[in-house]
Amino acid sequence: MTPQPPYVPGHSLLAGRTAVITAAAGSGIGGATARKFLEEGARVVIGDAHERRLKESAAALAEEFGAASVAALPCDVTDQQQVDALFALAAERHEGLDIVVNNAGLGGTADLVDMTDEQWSKVLDVTLNGTFRCTRTALRYFKDRGTGGVVVNNASVIGWRAQRGQAHYAAAKAGVMALTRCAALEAADFGVRVNAVAPSLAMHPHLVKVTTGELLAELTAREAFGRYAEPWEIANVIVFLAGDYSSYMTGETVSVSSQRA
Repeated sequence: MTPQPPYVPGHSLLAGRTAVITAAAGSGIGGATARKFLEEGARVVIGDAHERRLKESAAALAEEFGAASVAALPCDVTDQQQVDALFALAAERHEGLDIVVNNAGLGGTADLVDMTDEQWSKVLDVTLNGTFRCTRTALRYFKDRGTGGVVVNNASVIGWRAQRGQAHYAAAKAGVMALTRCAALEAADFGVRVNAVAPSLAMHPHLVKVTTGELLAELTAREAFGRYAEPWEIANVIVFLAGDYSSYMTGETVSVSSQRA
């Protein structure tokens, strides 16, 4: 197993910018992205459907980075009114918005022969439709403002690859990739970039709760480094896509993966 690399410190890559990040409570990719953005000098407005975890995460970040840099509002991305409220908070609190990270997603495991309409629809509504709602809201805001902006969506390598029991999640993530490509073509007309990341296996406590040890071991064995990614390793690539070093990239899905198959 390749040792985990050292944590990369901030370099002010997002100084002075304001970002909305969905599903940003806790220790997953969204929470890691909020922290990395703050370390890079951004202000963040974080949303999450889990109000208690959101409150705790926002308080911890505000204590470390300052209350002026962190705002939070409960947000269920299946509800357009809650999405609108989250974006309005960013515009009001910081008089503008520069970056949107659509991280909200919902998984689950069920073979198609056993999958219910409710299971299918719930995963699609959070993971794909939620990304659509937030992307649409972001593009409307950026177009009206006329000063550009960046959207980064969280997809998954499972949108390219097959895995038993994941038809709903794979279909949703493949849809996120297609949405990213189409949105990028339209958004280019008003100077906005839209890209996505596609992680393979990023470990966090929630994943452990909903995945068997056997499956986690199998997925880890597929990784060339012999280990899973830390959420901050995915967040590093999101920082790259959100910042100026990726200024000529749009419509791309960047694999953040060491999977061999």
